Amino acid sequence: MSQMQLSPQEIAERSASAMWARDDASKWLGCRLDAVGPGTATLSMTVEPHHTNGHDICHGGYVFTLADSAFAFACNSYNQVVVAQHNSITFVAPGRLGDRLTAEAREVARFGRSGIYDVRVNDQEGRLIAEFRGNSRTINGTHFEENA
Repeated sequence: MSQMQLSPQEIAERSASAMWARDDASKWLGCRLDAVGPGTATLSMTVEPHHTNGHDICHGGYVFTLADSAFAFACNSYNQVVVAQHNSITFVAPGRLGDRLTAEAREVARFGRSGIYDVRVNDQEGRLIAEFRGNSRTINGTHFEENA
C-alpha cells in the first residue's frame, strides 16, 4: 500500500503546526501565525503597554522577536529542523501603542544547509517599521513523520 504524498503547502502547514505547539515565546509575545507556505510565513501582533519602552514606543527587541519568529516559521517550512545562524535588523520607524505589526518573511535563497530570508515588518497602514535579514542553518531532525 503506497503512502499519499504531501504537497509542499501541506508540509509547510504541518511543520508550522508542530512548531507552534511548542513556541511559547511567540505566544507569550502575543503573536498570531497568520499564514505559512513553502519558504514564507506571516506573523502579527498588537503593541500592548508591556511592549513599550521609555520612549513610549514598541521596544526594538519585541519588533526583532516578531520578525525572528516569522523567519523561523518560513525557514522551517520544509519539515527540516532549521535554526538561526545570523540575523540583523534595521529599524525604520517606531511601532506605537495599539499598532498591529505584521512580519512577512520570504525566502531569498536555500543552498546546501544554509538559507537567506528577508522579513518586512509593517504597521496596519502598511508603513515600514523594520527590515530584517536572517541566515539559517539546517540541523538534524524533522517536525513530523511524513509517512505516519
